[in-house]
Amino acid sequence: MGIYLNPSADGFASIMKTGDYVDKTGLITYMNAVLNSSRNMLCSSRPRRFGKSYAAQMLSAFYSKGADARDLFAHLRVANPPEETKEKEKEWYNKYRNNCDVLFWDMAWFISNPQNIEDTILNLQRDIGKELREAFPDCVTEEVVSLPEILLTISVKTGHKFLIIIDEWDALFREAPENTELQKTYIQLLRALFKGIQVSRFLCGAYMTGILPIKKYGTQSALTDFTEFTMLEPGPLAPYVGFTEDEVKKLCTGHHMDYEEMRRWYDGYYFDEIGHLYNPNSVIKAVFCGKYSNYWTQTETYEALKIYIQSNEFGVQDVILKLLAGEKEKIDTTTFSNDMVTFATKDDVLTLLVHLGYLTYNAETKEIWIPNDEVMEQFISTVKVMGWGSVVTALETSEKLLQA
Repeated sequence: MGIYLNPSADGFASIMKTGDYVDKTGLITYMNAVLNSSRNMLCSSRPRRFGKSYAAQMLSAFYSKGADARDLFAHLRVANPPEETKEKEKEWYNKYRNNCDVLFWDMAWFISNPQNIEDTILNLQRDIGKELREAFPDCVTEEVVSLPEILLTISVKTGHKFLIIIDEWDALFREAPENTELQKTYIQLLRALFKGIQVSRFLCGAYMTGILPIKKYGTQSALTDFTEFTMLEPGPLAPYVGFTEDEVKKLCTGHHMDYEEMRRWYDGYYFDEIGHLYNPNSVIKAVFCGKYSNYWTQTETYEALKIYIQSNEFGVQDVILKLLAGEKEKIDTTTFSNDMVTFATKDDVLTLLVHLGYLTYNAETKEIWIPNDEVMEQFISTVKVMGWGSVVTALETSEKLLQA
């Protein structure tokens, strides 16, 4: 059991202790189905406070050889599959539970610790490499510092393959958006870990979480072997991005809360695959506090939104005015470069706001809108600070008329 190699299940155990855990272990079932296949690398991107770290900790707790998670999962969906798929899923469950060599790290941790952010990639390979040498003595010499080379050498000598889980994979792009050299170094490491003919020799699977999809260079993804699931195209992982309608209704019933009020505050995100989707952090906070309020946007100031609409890049403010009035807007998401600084059109800025959770998107109609009252409050607070006097007056008048 280590910090990065085969960690314990403590993180997921603490989540379970809250008593209001919404079962998302179907994600494990999906992961079981693709391990050791040509589709064994997944990247799931979604906004802040949408359960990214919870999912990563759940996967680590289930697969890690350093954990004993039998009791944690015994009553959950992954251990009790439906009758029609029971035989195959039970086989996967028994085969993989706490039986994989897991490497699990949080990129935000490595960024926050070094005195110089330039040292992030060096420190990451040094610290994880140190644990690997201790766990597999006599396999790798001290001279070998490249993490992919260390993993390949261990795998060749021992036959072990690794499941790599990276939480907040894009934190470096968000914290150092202008440092293109550091970004290139990072992408080179990821390519060495996840791309090439040697990778299948040491990798049984990979799962990355982030806010942004994988960075594009030109029109191509930097890591083409990953299957991406985003706020634009969640695919089969749609049920695990947030809370579904049925899950929220069950929580409301169990805690004697008004579902319609919950819907007004936190509904508004929408996926064709499952329909309406709720912000999980806000729903759980409302249940815990017994009060509907603006929980999600309290975790970040209006400055985060203000920076993208203040400059009126390509006429973004005109679109924001329409959205504040309750209208929808068609956008083209295809030119977005998957970073926070490269914008060629207003649609690129608006696509970023979808990934950040400030807007929601309908893949069928290609339309965006402000999802719910919680996020609408954030937009209103932002335009007030920006001094959109006439807009604020109109909004306040509309609120008075609505109340009347």
